Amino acid sequence: MMLTKKEPETFTYEEAAAYIEEIPKFTKKHTLEHTKTFLKRLGNPAADRKIVHVAGTNGKGSVCAYLQAILMAEGKRTGFFTSPHLVSVNERIRVDNIQIDNETFLKVFRKVLKIVRQMVEDGIEHPSYFEFLFGMGMTAFAETDVEYIILETGLGGRLDATNAIDNPALAIITSISLDHTAILGDTIEKIAGEKAGIIKPGVPVLFDGSSKKAAEVIKAKASELGVSCREVTKNAYEIQEVHRKYIAFSRRSAYDKDVIFQVPMCGCYQAMNAELALEALEYLLAGEEIHMDRWKEALAELHWEGRMERVGAHITVDGAHNPGAMEAFVESVKALDESERGEMVLLFSAVSDKKYDQMIEYLCENLDVKAYVVTQIEDERGVPAEKLADVFRRYTDRPVYCKERLEDAVRTAMNERGETGEIYCLGSLYLVGMMKKLLAGGAIDA
Repeated sequence: MMLTKKEPETFTYEEAAAYIEEIPKFTKKHTLEHTKTFLKRLGNPAADRKIVHVAGTNGKGSVCAYLQAILMAEGKRTGFFTSPHLVSVNERIRVDNIQIDNETFLKVFRKVLKIVRQMVEDGIEHPSYFEFLFGMGMTAFAETDVEYIILETGLGGRLDATNAIDNPALAIITSISLDHTAILGDTIEKIAGEKAGIIKPGVPVLFDGSSKKAAEVIKAKASELGVSCREVTKNAYEIQEVHRKYIAFSRRSAYDKDVIFQVPMCGCYQAMNAELALEALEYLLAGEEIHMDRWKEALAELHWEGRMERVGAHITVDGAHNPGAMEAFVESVKALDESERGEMVLLFSAVSDKKYDQMIEYLCENLDVKAYVVTQIEDERGVPAEKLADVFRRYTDRPVYCKERLEDAVRTAMNERGETGEIYCLGSLYLVGMMKKLLAGGAIDA
């Protein structure tokens, strides 16, 4: 597709989406200087907006979603660049929480491709998959009247394409745990160093202080650059109730200590994510009139796909895909009342560059599960189902079913859950996306 002579103006939406999906086959990740050159060629789109830059191992998508929801509740027009997508690539670029439509996507694609063609003619390498979409996102935001832009890093922070933005209004670093160790480092300290790479002179940073090792690295980087640094710990809030459909918490600040916030997801970790967003917004909107009742309502009504999300009468999907996220998932499930948790059937899959052995061991040792069903992700990095099943059998004496096709796996899980059981689907956001497509197609009545 890259070698095609088609003029940008002649591409259809389907051809544009296909072109983007082909990009990884002919280019690679580039330096930040390359991304900056790309953005400069595009005219540095939307660089004048108030940008919130969010990095972290787990929780960054949720924090971004909370930020977006509350900013919108305060009447602020908001752009959001996120990844990965679950079903459609359009999901990555949102304005006021609505993914850009196909017409807008195509218009922006044509504009960006025209610039990219000029770059290649001038001897500058074609942007990577993530860079290209990032350029599209910023171009789309520039063509709307968004006041705030929320940028979620793709991988790491220091070398991530989103870090080419020089002057964000605020940097936020969420929970840090071991993930992408081959790229980011094999210790919490090394990974924290990569995430802390988004900290810039003159830009305040707010971060999740749950990991002492990570906190020390982040505080040291902030001190080195002389920037304001705010650590948020579990002392900032108190969980009041954990329900299958929501978690309720109060804040310990004097300003609103008697206010009970509800997040419509049962993950205990969502209290920290929401607190990070609330404190970030108190900073961003300082000096303006804020409406705490609107903030409460925005959080309570939020819908964030793939995070302890109920997708059927007895099916919950969660994008947990690394050891830290597995610990959070187990904590959340255990916090549910036993009658709500039900007999658990786990449907699991993973990609090969994740620590799936460690994830599986933790699940088997820390949850009372009726049966496990493993399947394979429709991606070249998907771990073969039988290989995953072998790992499960090393750590559990419970039944382990191996079904290569997701539809077969879901039917098996539904049979195993019996009359009162619950199915939890986790291990990869790719799997969440596959589940949503399957259920939306109507092949299975969930």
